[in-house]
Amino acid sequence: MKLWSLLGNSQKLDGGAMFGNAPRALWQRWATPDEHNRIDLACRALLATPLAGKTVLFEAGIGAFFEPKMRERYGVVESQHVLLDSLAAAGFGPDDIDVVVLSHLHFDHAGGVLRAWHDGEPPRLVFPNATYVVGRDHFERARQPHPRDRASFIPELPELLEKTGRLELVDGAYSRTLGDSVRFHYSDGHTPGLMLAEIVGPESVDGQPHGGVVFCADLIPGRPWVHVPITMGYDRNAELLIDEKKAFLADKLERNVHLFFTHDPGCALAQVVRDEKGRYGTAHEVGELQARALAA
Repeated sequence: MKLWSLLGNSQKLDGGAMFGNAPRALWQRWATPDEHNRIDLACRALLATPLAGKTVLFEAGIGAFFEPKMRERYGVVESQHVLLDSLAAAGFGPDDIDVVVLSHLHFDHAGGVLRAWHDGEPPRLVFPNATYVVGRDHFERARQPHPRDRASFIPELPELLEKTGRLELVDGAYSRTLGDSVRFHYSDGHTPGLMLAEIVGPESVDGQPHGGVVFCADLIPGRPWVHVPITMGYDRNAELLIDEKKAFLADKLERNVHLFFTHDPGCALAQVVRDEKGRYGTAHEVGELQARALAA
């Protein structure tokens, strides 16, 4: 099996919102703000093939579905569908994608499943053959969002996914579509039912898989958020997220599961480490994956 990191459309968002209650004097060491206090963010997807005999795309970034005014409001940099360009550069097209795994349905993680905006035309899915794998609890949140995060969802998306007849809602550690090749972990601190997909590694110790890769989504958007106290202003429950993140990092450190970051503009993959004071960090950072073997 080979892995590719695929950049989608990039974003610029307010640095204070992205780093929650951390003061600017601290977070600007990690991300340089522009004149509008915005920082650069990637929307990176992970492609794996063959995985359970399929070509699997983990997330799709923000895409290009916004009309121009909304694109400017949410800081989307490019007007074209960058993820499709990245897929083509890796030798794949939309028809080649068998499965799309979505950690959650916020627009900056799921918008890329839609084709680029065209004036006067309704949103349409861009992957014609894909099965969509989504957490059941989060799918219900997307259908009936809370006022606090209603603006983070694409209203038409749940129905579009259902109408394919290829939507699998998951509420356990494994899915029918991907079997025991992908193990799911769940978090509620950022949004209810956030689903974190772990590509199961090739080794096993005491019955536990070792050496895999986990898509961290918005539990850990990038390297700065590996530091446990750092959360986002967008998180629904920062204290819960911190507790979840501590348990998550301890597990991944013990089992040597590498972290895949979606929003870190400079790092796609890293190994978890912990210093003598117990603080988590990263090592062996990789900026880009191009047909990288899982065990490498």
